[in-house]
Amino acid sequence: MISALEISNFIEEFSSNCSKVQVRTFDKGETITTFIVNRNQFCILISGSADLVRYDYNGNRLVAERFSKNSIFGEIFYHINTNSEFVVEAKDKCEVLLFSYDDITQKCKHNCSFHQKLIAFFPNLVLSKITDLTSRIELLSRRTTRDKLLGYFNLLSKQYGKSFTLPFSITELANYLSVDRSSMTRELSTLKKENFIKQNRNKITLLY
Repeated sequence: MISALEISNFIEEFSSNCSKVQVRTFDKGETITTFIVNRNQFCILISGSADLVRYDYNGNRLVAERFSKNSIFGEIFYHINTNSEFVVEAKDKCEVLLFSYDDITQKCKHNCSFHQKLIAFFPNLVLSKITDLTSRIELLSRRTTRDKLLGYFNLLSKQYGKSFTLPFSITELANYLSVDRSSMTRELSTLKKENFIKQNRNKITLLY
């Protein structure tokens, strides 16, 4: 799997060498991109954090995914065939690299040689995103709230170790895992009583 350092090095070189790239800054609450217009856009989050948000028919806001530094997102990864609106919103101040998939095989006006590096590196970026999406699908396919919680905690522990801070509020986490909030809260309490976890607000420590 592609490393964070590789992505960081790629971003730094890409953003300074390719005229087709946009690097933009977004303030908290601003919309970074929507998935309604098919622009074949992909984005890399250089700094900050952002949410993939879905608004249903009644205007309810649900966080479908959270992006952090080096996360990759864009229309090319999501085939939207419903009337629900997906948008990416800045959770805090963000810097984002934006690029069109259609520009990959087109030379820049400066005949930028960096496109060759992009063509070579792009499959790694896509593979990294596919790996993330596969992990999410596997997580959501688990039957019980308990299994989903433990599966999600295991994913976070691989990134941050046995102690980590949840990137979601309790309500957002329930939405993210597609479980009932009350049921999830009860399950968290049970996991604490059975000494599977320690919980201090949004900080979780795994005890197994």
